[in-house]
Amino acid sequence: MAGPLDAMRDTRREWSINRARLIACLIGILMLMAVLVYRYYSLQIIQHDAFLTQSDRNRIRVEVIPPTRGQIVDRKGRLLATNQPTYVVGVIAERATDLPSLLEDLQQRLALTEDELEAFREGIAQRRPFETVPIKVGLNEQAVATVAVDLHQLPGVVVEAQLTRHYPFADVLSHVLGYVGRISLEDLQALEADHYRGTLHTGKVGLEKRYESVLHGRPGYQHVETNAHGRLLRVLEKQPPQPGQDLRLHLDLDLQQIAAEALGTQRGAVVALDPLNGGVLAMVSNPSYDANLFVEGISYRAYATLRNSMDTPLLNRAVQGQYPPGSTVKPLLALGGLSRDFITTETTVRDPGWYRIPGDDRRYRDWTLRVRGGGHAERVDMRMAIAESCDTYYYDLAYRMGIDTMADVLEPFGLGRPTGVDTTAEQGGILPSTRWKREAMGEAWFPGETLSAGIGQGYMLATPMQLAQATMVLANRGTSFVPSIVHRVGDMTVGGVPREPLKMHEEDWRAVIEGMVDVVHGQRGTAASISKGITYQMAGKTGTSQVIGIAQDAIYEEEKVSERNRNHGLFIAFAPETKPRIVVVVLAENGGGSSAATPVARRVIDAWLNELSDV
Repeated sequence: MAGPLDAMRDTRREWSINRARLIACLIGILMLMAVLVYRYYSLQIIQHDAFLTQSDRNRIRVEVIPPTRGQIVDRKGRLLATNQPTYVVGVIAERATDLPSLLEDLQQRLALTEDELEAFREGIAQRRPFETVPIKVGLNEQAVATVAVDLHQLPGVVVEAQLTRHYPFADVLSHVLGYVGRISLEDLQALEADHYRGTLHTGKVGLEKRYESVLHGRPGYQHVETNAHGRLLRVLEKQPPQPGQDLRLHLDLDLQQIAAEALGTQRGAVVALDPLNGGVLAMVSNPSYDANLFVEGISYRAYATLRNSMDTPLLNRAVQGQYPPGSTVKPLLALGGLSRDFITTETTVRDPGWYRIPGDDRRYRDWTLRVRGGGHAERVDMRMAIAESCDTYYYDLAYRMGIDTMADVLEPFGLGRPTGVDTTAEQGGILPSTRWKREAMGEAWFPGETLSAGIGQGYMLATPMQLAQATMVLANRGTSFVPSIVHRVGDMTVGGVPREPLKMHEEDWRAVIEGMVDVVHGQRGTAASISKGITYQMAGKTGTSQVIGIAQDAIYEEEKVSERNRNHGLFIAFAPETKPRIVVVVLAENGGGSSAATPVARRVIDAWLNELSDV
């Protein structure tokens, strides 16, 4: 049977079919090989750069190196604000396999607060890929150990050592230096984001904020190689950061501490200036607070305690507190009266202990009416009016000058506008005039209000820093400078900016300053009590400003007035009288009168001229 079957096979046809199948297979194989070759070519040649970048991202990442913040030192180089090492625990979200579970674990290990978790969530939302977001700052070695020992079980967690801000003198300098705090969303909107990558803090108030741009510096970068778990293997390339510049202040730490001690528990402020350049030698506001509380985030309870305190410790009274200047404006008005020929050094005014505007039955009392039952003398001249702070004399001068002339006279001394001192949130006070009242209150000005302004009461308000600047004008007989806390930024000198000089006759300056010398050294001077044992000549002026109004026929009895409604005490001074080396202003808030302020000024001036005379 095989023979006939073989005879029936179409060998040619079978060969043709097999050949076609073979060709089809070869073509298929060739096509597959072509696809593989093309894909290989595409991966290795065409898309080489893209896949190399992705590969490097898995192996190499860019880390930000935050800059070291500049330090702040006093005039003698003593550290007032510095940086100290601390540990930070952070998270790289891309490395975390289960971020919610990781956060729960870290919350148990580190006792994270809701504030810290909220800050972390904000950081996660703003970060760039593979950027470390801090979750706990300021850890000690024991706390770090609880995390470091199990890092292999905490993918995405990193522990780093960083520098954080520290204020060695706590509350003594808080209102001068201010403080840094954690960067908020509001901060990020105002700051240059690229300059603050990797930075946790920024200046919030005071010098820390005013000089943020020079204190902060610029960040650096490094390319690092990591393993599959994100652990650092080596640094491939590094661009170091540019550190912030240091600030050297005019301020003297010893004088600052002496001023704070002299003020004691009294609410108030002390400002001391160098009349030769406007440098701030001391600036105390009491009560104060510990700036270190704010660096890593103050608790809601602690902040609420500070914010709601009746003593307002967060208020920088030296530049933000606005008070009626009281009789401290009398030397300024005397100079204005002399320069505009309203008075001469020989002009006298009858003083029965009160003053009455022509055609008005109301009596405006002198402070001596309550104490002595009458005035200072039958007739009072300018020198006596300054030395004994005669209100009647200045009622008469104010009435004749008028409020608008008074405003014109006081404005060159710097009242009614910020001094420009290099800090934050400075207030400008109020220098009243008819225009001011019309614009601010929509009311006309009344003659009786002029008399109140003539003794520094009524609507008139000034900060201690403004009074210090005005006193500097007196001390230098017309020349002055914009007050400056900072003396040098790095190697560059700042400050010492002169103000427009106030030109007056030398004999007018001399006459007014003689009256101010009598305030301290005269037998009946209002600050004569501090002259005992003094070894130099001080020129000063006391001031008392009312907190509450007293009816026309009522008598102010301090013991019957609540402590917070008692009069403020003020004292402005400079010394020595010739070639002054220091200007001092003291505010004793609710101190009852100038007697609460004068001893503080004496202590500060004594320290500068005697104990610190080598400066």
